[in-house]
This record gives sequence, structure tokens and C-alpha cells, in this order.
Amino acid sequence: MTRRAVLAAALAAAAPLAGAQPDYPSKPIRLLVGYNAGGGVDALARMLSSRLSTVLGQQVVVENRTGAAGMIAADFVSKSAPDGYTLLMGESGLLVAPYLQSKTSIDPLKALVPVAGTFIAPLMIVANNSVPASNPKELIELLRKNPGRLSYATSGVGTVHHLGFELMKAQTGTFIVHVPYRGASQIAPDVIGGQIPIGVVSAAAGLAQAKSGKLRAVALMNTDKLPGAENVPAMADALPGFNVAPRLMLLAPNGTPAVIVEKLNETVRTLLASADLVQAAALQGAIPAYMPPAQLGPEMQRESAEWGRIIKAQKISAE
Repeated sequence: MTRRAVLAAALAAAAPLAGAQPDYPSKPIRLLVGYNAGGGVDALARMLSSRLSTVLGQQVVVENRTGAAGMIAADFVSKSAPDGYTLLMGESGLLVAPYLQSKTSIDPLKALVPVAGTFIAPLMIVANNSVPASNPKELIELLRKNPGRLSYATSGVGTVHHLGFELMKAQTGTFIVHVPYRGASQIAPDVIGGQIPIGVVSAAAGLAQAKSGKLRAVALMNTDKLPGAENVPAMADALPGFNVAPRLMLLAPNGTPAVIVEKLNETVRTLLASADLVQAAALQGAIPAYMPPAQLGPEMQRESAEWGRIIKAQKISAE
């Protein structure tokens, strides 16, 4: 199906709903992102916003408000008018922040309503070529034989990268030292250079370096295969049921009319099913993962509670 056909289908899907709210949208929509321009969440938000603009007939403008693991943007959206003109591209970090930030201004699970699940962004465990582990089972065995002697890097305390690895540690009874970086850009170069033996990076970044032979792709942390990474084993091969990946989701202020939520949800659902978007997302190391509001809300609750348990069990703090 061509992109033009997909957009036409999205317009047709939205048309019945528009009858109940004929004026929406009648002006540009702001889509806030709590992370830097050019990063993974930002790139996916812009990919979706351009298509939403075409279908909805109004510009969907991405705006970056960074800081506090996405909570600054979430706070702004939650306090905006619940009219469908200020939305948030949220990420799983929002579900973690309340456990690690002592002064969060809102509870995102209460202050925001789910519109649609949009993408998952697979993570990859990578290792320096000298590390004697090329798959999940070998990695776990290596950690068991060398408690506390190895270290791993992530893009920060409380990220899904960090908590996912901590979950693996909890399930295997292993110990390895966490080294938090200020962002992800230096992790792969340091793994390649041997400054740190193991890292957790986006699947796109890890795959690019692994294909060039500069480091080893040890495991994907999720179970959904990313195009181009079919030969990378999943952590679930060694730990059945293990499935960790940041989830991106479209959220709106609490109180947004159901008809607006439904129109946005149906439009996103149609767009995410297009082959064009699937291919574009794969280039960003992401997988479209549509989820309706009725399913996304409980999933956010479940994921938040799971991360809370890991944070408590592993005695993780933001200090």
C-alpha cells in the first residue's frame, strides 16, 4: 500500500468520528517531547507528526521541553487545556520517574490519559570483542563466574536501559557494576575502545557497530525482532518471558473529550499499519506497536509497578 493510500484510509477512518466533533482540529496541534531534538524519541515523534499533519489537515508541531526524564514536558501537557491541541509523546521513563524523583509535580498515570501506543525502541546489550560472551547464556555464565569484576554502561540511572539490565541481574542472581553515562552517545565508542566491557544501547546503534565488527551484539532485550537484527539472539532465549524495551505512547491531558481521543487513536492506528512507516521506523531502530487506550492504560500501570518493584529490590536511587 502506498503512502497516499494509507493516508486516504486514515482520513476515511477518522471521518465518522469527525462528525461528532466537526471542528477538531481547527488549528495546529503541539506535540511535546521531553527529550533533545535529534534523539530517538524526537525522531519518532517527528516521523509520526508529519503523517498526522497530512491526515488531520492541520500542522502537528513537535516541541522539545527537556529535563527530569521527560517529566517537564509531561507536567506542561498535564496542565494544558484538555482540548486535543497539546499532546505528549511519552516514553517509559515517565513511568519510572515517580519512584526516583522525590519532587515530581504530577503522577503521569493520573494526570494524563492514553491516546495510543505508538512504538517500541528495542535495546541491545553489546560487548567489547575481547569479552568472552556472544549470546545471553554465555553472558549470564560470565557474570556468575565473575561477580563484581565487570561493569556495564547505560545512558543513566533509572532509564529502561538501566532497569532492564538490573531486572536481568535480579533474575539470574548476578552482580555487575553499573556505570551511568550522561546520555548514550559515548557508550558504543567506549565499549569499542575497551574503556568499559559491556553496554546497553539502542538496537540501531548497536547493530551498526556490530555489523562493522567493531563490537559484539550479545542480546536484544525484547522479544519482537527488529528488521535487520534477526540474527541477534534475544535475552528471552536464556530467560523465558524476559521482554524489556522503552515504549512510546501518545498521551493527552486528563479530561480530554473521548471523541477527540478516539479520533486521534484511530488515525494513529491506521498510520502505524502502513508499510511505509514500518520501514521508516526500522531505520530509526524502532518497531510500530499500536495499542488502543483501553489496553495502553492498564499496560502503563503494570509497567510502572514492575519498575517500582525492581527499583526497590535492587535498592536503586537517583543519588
